[in-house]
Amino acid sequence: MAFVTFWLSRRLIAIIVPMKRICVLFMSVLLGSQAFAFSVSVLEKKSKTVLRPSYNDETFWIALPWRHDIADTIPPDCISKENQAAAQVDVFYVHPTLYLSGGPWNGNLADKRLNEKGDACVMQQATPFNSCAKVYAPRYRQAILRSFTQEGIEGQRALDTAYADIRKAFEYYLANWNKGRPIILAGHSQGAYHVARLMDDFFTGKPLLSQLVVSYPIGFDTKKNRYKDIPVGDSASQTGCFVTWNTVAWGQDTIGPYTRYRESACVNPLTWKQSADVAQNNLHQGGVQFDWKKSPKNIIRTKIHGSLLWIEFTDPSLKKRFYHFGTNFHVSDVNLFYMNIRENAELRVKTFLSRK
Repeated sequence: MAFVTFWLSRRLIAIIVPMKRICVLFMSVLLGSQAFAFSVSVLEKKSKTVLRPSYNDETFWIALPWRHDIADTIPPDCISKENQAAAQVDVFYVHPTLYLSGGPWNGNLADKRLNEKGDACVMQQATPFNSCAKVYAPRYRQAILRSFTQEGIEGQRALDTAYADIRKAFEYYLANWNKGRPIILAGHSQGAYHVARLMDDFFTGKPLLSQLVVSYPIGFDTKKNRYKDIPVGDSASQTGCFVTWNTVAWGQDTIGPYTRYRESACVNPLTWKQSADVAQNNLHQGGVQFDWKKSPKNIIRTKIHGSLLWIEFTDPSLKKRFYHFGTNFHVSDVNLFYMNIRENAELRVKTFLSRK
């Protein structure tokens, strides 16, 4: 069984669906990385209690650019190659909710299975950036799913604990590794929640904003007017902005279960604009399936409706290649547009560097 999380109404709902084959494929790719296996096994041996991360210890990082790890991966037949060694920009990536059930409110960094899921997310969601940026991805004590699904102070405390780890990791990265380099922020779902808070605490109204290439807090209800000096992106080459979307099937209205998205930002990843115009499938550069196969180009058209991103497949049978539940494609927010994101990050980096 694999787990799918998606945003529904005002809370996050978990859907458990049979995906044993995909999990096996994930692990077969992941276990091929000696660096990955070492990191997970070391953490497992360190403690069976809930670990507090110490980010000067590299085992608390899923990905670091000087290390051979899962962030070096690229899909088969990908034209733009991994290029972290020469990249002039960094990307700081935060993975989504993977801790779905259990006793404590925050995940245990000594949990091998949970760490393997984190590595899988880096492969699926952080590698679009490895052609133009050095990838930094911390492990953190993520908040359990019920932090979003249950009312009460415990859930917010769990999210605050998780964010405290991300903040600590980002501070360590800034102090020791950034050295004034331009920064891309990226995260999905809970990861986007934490990225949005990093933008609050480190970028808006602060000198570090001058180093922000772009932020991708994808799959979360980040409001349009959240930041006074970080606009929602409205062109493919714009820098110093943020872009996000929440993907549903064509025709799904913004009423009922999706009311939480009202007034949320939404950028179309085929055009990188906020326009409600239909983006035709010829703009789709290809996605990556969960079995790590590159999907064909030109199979999706998109349209912003309200604060949601509508998608429609040219062939309805193709949607089974991307993880979804009913009309909700939250888990595939990144995978559907993998190559568009890769090309867009490259363009924004090129634009940013040309203005230095």
